[in-house]
Amino acid sequence: MSQVNEQSNPLSGGGAAISSQDRDLQTSGCDMTDSMMSMDIREQHDPSLDHLARAMFDKTSTYLQGELTLVQEDYKLLENLNKATASKYSDMRQISTNVARSLHELNEKYKSLEPHLRQIDQIEDSVNKLEQAAYKLDSYSKRLEAKFKSLEKRQ
Repeated sequence: MSQVNEQSNPLSGGGAAISSQDRDLQTSGCDMTDSMMSMDIREQHDPSLDHLARAMFDKTSTYLQGELTLVQEDYKLLENLNKATASKYSDMRQISTNVARSLHELNEKYKSLEPHLRQIDQIEDSVNKLEQAAYKLDSYSKRLEAKFKSLEKRQ
């Protein structure tokens, strides 16, 4: 069977005799199929194809290594961004806590000053009323003076 396969195989080079390796495979119970015969051990490979295949695998390996490195760097960047964001949020939480504490203190101070502020408002109202009274008194005194001068001229 091996001779028939070799003769029909265009890659094997024609009707060459069966090699000892082929006989070993036949006697060991392994039947070589047509696809196995196409990759005959005796075939010489084109060195340029072998070189190109190695170059392709090397470049593919380099490309895949680069892709994996890129993904790894992306994950490192995301990790650093997450750490920076967590730090910023921690800082903002501290600032908001301080602002809330200050606001609470200001509200307490306002509550303690509220009675004094009411007194100031009352004093301001009293001052305004006093000012109005002073204007009325001034107006009255000017009229009174004018009457006194008119009476004085008559005498």
